[in-house]
Amino acid sequence: MNTLEGKVAIITGTNSGFGYSTAQVFTKQGAAVVIGARRHLLDDLSETINNQGGQAIALADDVKDERYAKALVELACSHFGQLDIAFNNVGIIGESIATPDMALSIWQDTLNTNLNSAFLSAKYQLPAMVRQGRGSIIFTSSFVGHTVDLPKMAAYSASKAGLIGLTKSLAAEYGPKTIRVNALLPGATDTTIGSIFASTPEMLAFVEGLHTIKHRASPQKPLFLLWKPAQLLRTNDLIGLVPQCRPYFSFRNIVNSLTRNNCTRVLLIIIPLFTPTIHG
Repeated sequence: MNTLEGKVAIITGTNSGFGYSTAQVFTKQGAAVVIGARRHLLDDLSETINNQGGQAIALADDVKDERYAKALVELACSHFGQLDIAFNNVGIIGESIATPDMALSIWQDTLNTNLNSAFLSAKYQLPAMVRQGRGSIIFTSSFVGHTVDLPKMAAYSASKAGLIGLTKSLAAEYGPKTIRVNALLPGATDTTIGSIFASTPEMLAFVEGLHTIKHRASPQKPLFLLWKPAQLLRTNDLIGLVPQCRPYFSFRNIVNSLTRNNCTRVLLIIIPLFTPTIHG
């Protein structure tokens, strides 16, 4: 059974990592997807999905441009007729530099890409979901700036922490309207950005040492955070998971909870730092 049959999703940051993997998993589960990024790889991914029997359409541009945020929603609604899920996944690390040496342009570019683009995306996604009476919005934040603090990453940490605040505010505002707003906070993951964190054997050992299990997760592990069953979670539960372990809440079950229409808001924290717990 395809659990996302009949659903339409916007997925940004599909060049690699979480976005790339999510687009493939969603379409295999029956969803139609609008994929967005800046690089030419979009056409290759769209062609691959469609050749495999899925439904995908690509639109490339800069997520910092408000017109692009609007265009993605318009494309989803005009081409597929609706918008059920939005995975706002674009992000950059920016330059690793001491705060006194950081140019304002570096700070602004990192926040514009990671935080302001998320606001712009939600600004146009929410009205489309309100009109149809349901929806699920997911942002990709980070454990950096939340449970782990790293030097020379002020802009990145601030932008990702800001996403948590944005998530909570939108969840409180739109949960009563049957629109769920969530944030993924991955720990060390084997993605393009994750490789920047761990570009040398010494850095890799340091990053893996931050985690109890002493290794990085694959980008496919948190994908099942994006659908059913809603009854596993309560409003504003904070959940920590260890990748590649056997928690009593599996990745598949918890990710499944995010796109069911009969659940209110949930803030999900996926941080491979400790054994599974539920708070609240």
